[in-house]
Amino acid sequence: MSTHSTLLFVLAAVAVIVVVRWVAARTGLPAAALLPLIGIAYALLPGPNIGLDPDLVLMIVLPPLLYSAALDSSLLDIRRNLRIVVSLSVLLVLLTGVLVGIGFHLFVAGATLAAGIAVGAAIAPPDPVAALAVGRRVNLPPKMVTIIQGEGLLNDATALTMLSVAVAAAVGGEFSFPSAVGQFVLAAVGGVAVGAAVAWLVRLARPFTADPLLSNAISLATPFVAYLLGEELHVSGVLAVVIAGLIVGHKTPQLTSGAARLQTSAVWRLVDFLLEGFVFLLIGQQLPEVVKGLRQYETSTIVIAVAVSVGVVLLLRPAWLVMTQSLPRSLHTRLGGISEQDDPDEPWSARQIERADRNARRLTSREVVALSWSGTRGVISLAAIFTLPLTTNSGAPFPDRDLLLFCTFVVVLVTLVGQGLTFAPLVRMLGLRANEADQARVRNEARSAAVEAALARLDEVAAVEPDSAVSVNTTRTQLLARLARYRGRLDLLEQSGSSELPTSPAYEAALRIRRTAIDAQREELVRWRDSGRLPDEELRVLERELDHEELLLPRRSSS
Repeated sequence: MSTHSTLLFVLAAVAVIVVVRWVAARTGLPAAALLPLIGIAYALLPGPNIGLDPDLVLMIVLPPLLYSAALDSSLLDIRRNLRIVVSLSVLLVLLTGVLVGIGFHLFVAGATLAAGIAVGAAIAPPDPVAALAVGRRVNLPPKMVTIIQGEGLLNDATALTMLSVAVAAAVGGEFSFPSAVGQFVLAAVGGVAVGAAVAWLVRLARPFTADPLLSNAISLATPFVAYLLGEELHVSGVLAVVIAGLIVGHKTPQLTSGAARLQTSAVWRLVDFLLEGFVFLLIGQQLPEVVKGLRQYETSTIVIAVAVSVGVVLLLRPAWLVMTQSLPRSLHTRLGGISEQDDPDEPWSARQIERADRNARRLTSREVVALSWSGTRGVISLAAIFTLPLTTNSGAPFPDRDLLLFCTFVVVLVTLVGQGLTFAPLVRMLGLRANEADQARVRNEARSAAVEAALARLDEVAAVEPDSAVSVNTTRTQLLARLARYRGRLDLLEQSGSSELPTSPAYEAALRIRRTAIDAQREELVRWRDSGRLPDEELRVLERELDHEELLLPRRSSS
């Protein structure tokens, strides 16, 4: 494909991604499910197509997507739900790969156990992008979002390590269980160490992160540094990226300035939007590649192989969730969850104890059903299976490579489109929603505590610097007005007694008036610019001030 054609293709893809995002926002359908269907439709038309380069996906696409997701995750919340996250991202992935391998070995004519485990490893890790997009739109409870997010962050490392062991066995014809376990442990421990080391290096770069441009440059480079360093040391580069992202995200308030955080967040949102869009379009365009090699197989063989792959993926997940939630309570608490406060010297309120207990408890039946249907597969599965070599060490063709490609594609399509399109209706039917009033209550309690801390600091400043009394009093008046507003929202939330956000006509009117005032200021600044009284450079400075002021306004009352 020429440079001119490539540019046209990329522009067309961006246009499709934008249109699909617009359609998804207005219909409630997930873009992650619509884009592969458009990719399939395009792949069936005559004309140029883009094949999937697994190295490109694993080295260029996967690190930034994982790192961005890790930055937005909560290290503390993942630790609170560590048992279920590890259960899904490590144990379930391993069990899925093994059961698919056994199924291929027993029921698919001519299939080897190693080749079956290879395809099992490829289809084992869910890609949470579609499920999280739907879950956030339908306001899924934070604990559910944390579990889906944590699983998606950690399962790729498990699957790719398992795949490398299975491929080595299939290519060389030898398999050693102790060696495989040792390789897996080494890759995991090494990945964690590399990720922590990269996060430490980012922390050393703190003097450069006050400048938003330098902070962005460091942030964009970090996932690639972590991945390449991990791969160079023959440990899990994927896990290194995740650990680095979790640690950096946890330390971001201390590492970067406010301006740098705002700009970095905007950059990562754009990166996610474009990369995820291209990835899902790319999935659909692989249909010709995976279908063309099926002529050598009997129809019955294809049907059985697909049935084994899809069946294990769809049935094992709910069975595993039900089984693990039946573990004794003592084991449940030891493997993850908060059963007592982190700081014994600081007493908890009744509401904090209630929230901690909510994190520590077992999943309800409705949560198990929702999590069972959240296991959508994505481009990582396709990229992984495309890394299978064409031949073994003996020069013979890799066993059933084309059949493995097709099975992986079907699993991705069935879960991504089938589960992706039905996940939102399922969540609504189950009645799983975040407690919006409780979330607003937490935010306003934290805001009130922050303002009270600021007032206490002002008293210290006034005692040390008597000459600053006027400035201190002015700031104290502003903070007291803000504190009264936050406490008023808390009173409204306490009186409502509902999980829904209560409406406050007076507060809604105040927000509307503040937005109207900001709009009027913008219009006047533009008139000044158009009349030649205000240079464009100065207009942008003043607009940015108004933009930040507008950004501080809550989207809903009582939030």
